[in-house]
Amino acid sequence: MLSTVQAYIAQHQLLWPGAPVIVGLSGGADSVALLHILTRLGYPCVAAHCNFHLRNDESDADADFAQQTAEALGLLFRRIDFDTADYAHQHGVSIEMAARTLRYEWFETLRRELGAEAIAVAHHRDDNVETVLLNLIRGTGLSGLCGMRPRNGHIVRPLLSVDRHQIVRWLADRHLPFCTDSSNASDVYRRNFVRLRLLPLMEQLNPSVRDAILRMAGHLTDVEAIYRNAIDSHRAHLIDADGRISIDALLRTPAPHAMLFELLTPYGFTPSQCADIARALSGESGRSFVAPGGRWHLLKDRLHLILYPADEVSADTFTLTLGNELTAPIHLSLEERIVDEAFTISRSPHVATFDADRIALPLTLRRWRAGDSFVPFGMTGRKKLSDYFSDHKFSLLRKAAAWILCDASGRILWIVGHRTDNRFRITSKTRRALIVTQR
Repeated sequence: MLSTVQAYIAQHQLLWPGAPVIVGLSGGADSVALLHILTRLGYPCVAAHCNFHLRNDESDADADFAQQTAEALGLLFRRIDFDTADYAHQHGVSIEMAARTLRYEWFETLRRELGAEAIAVAHHRDDNVETVLLNLIRGTGLSGLCGMRPRNGHIVRPLLSVDRHQIVRWLADRHLPFCTDSSNASDVYRRNFVRLRLLPLMEQLNPSVRDAILRMAGHLTDVEAIYRNAIDSHRAHLIDADGRISIDALLRTPAPHAMLFELLTPYGFTPSQCADIARALSGESGRSFVAPGGRWHLLKDRLHLILYPADEVSADTFTLTLGNELTAPIHLSLEERIVDEAFTISRSPHVATFDADRIALPLTLRRWRAGDSFVPFGMTGRKKLSDYFSDHKFSLLRKAAAWILCDASGRILWIVGHRTDNRFRITSKTRRALIVTQR
């Protein structure tokens, strides 16, 4: 099997001699075999273990075994512990998705820290078959039906050319121990259901169904290359310099729904959400969608679909005090000056000047809210912020991104970077000025 794996590595240029590689080591048969194979082939490996704390003492036993395995080979061993269940709850994702996200984010952090060339994971042929079926069941595009790639960025899969039986037999022949995950016997998890129940039924119809599925995935990989070239040629005409997707241009593509799917799924939007968004293209402005996990939002504006990260819609309130600076979410500084003959008022939209004696400190920074109102500079009447935004043709994204500066009593002083409140302006009677600067 060593020669098979080495040939696969060379064919797909997965690893290079002498370059360090992070190896994901769960302690199971697949990862133990991967670590031993790569070590025997001469690749400098770092064993990395994630303890997801999902199986109580069994999880800790796996972590200990992984460490012993690495140390027996004389390899550097790294371990991390995760509260996976809490992460899944906080982000509204499945346990499987939570574990996957946590695992790969840490692997990448470790790769950068150690200067490793790649992250090797132990997916094999049977895993690939299961992945194709899972993607089909979930509802996927062409890419999902192609299965796992030998390489995905820094993630490499050297065992995709061998199956589970080959791996277990290779370990047994060399008397190499491994851990058995008791949860693999439960069909509660989707992948286990496919492995334990669905595939055996399919094999009753076609004993060679696994090979058939992989042949189909191989054919579709070639098809996808042509498809991807067409998608990329359209993408350049759909997205402007600000990252907005033109609705009109999208509707003029040969397959708007497919195009939308390809544009949005990389941001975590599900196929069903993409279908909902497609149906909303001809509807009213203002509809919003949130990708599972809450990391990305999408707004339907009149002419555009606008994507933006979740941190741009934070509901948090931040405090700005005299003589200090606020560095996040935006950079603001606050200072006091005496108003004398040498004093001048800045005309920059990023500098706001107020009469200090009319303002209660500390100042607070927040997002605007429905019902907010102020007296725009140069006017005497109160105006709702929503009307101000409409008058000045703020897009939905621009409104969502607007920051509001208030005093301690909650009165709005400044739409940051745009307009101050007239009630707090500098007058002939002003003796002290408060100056807020956006950097």
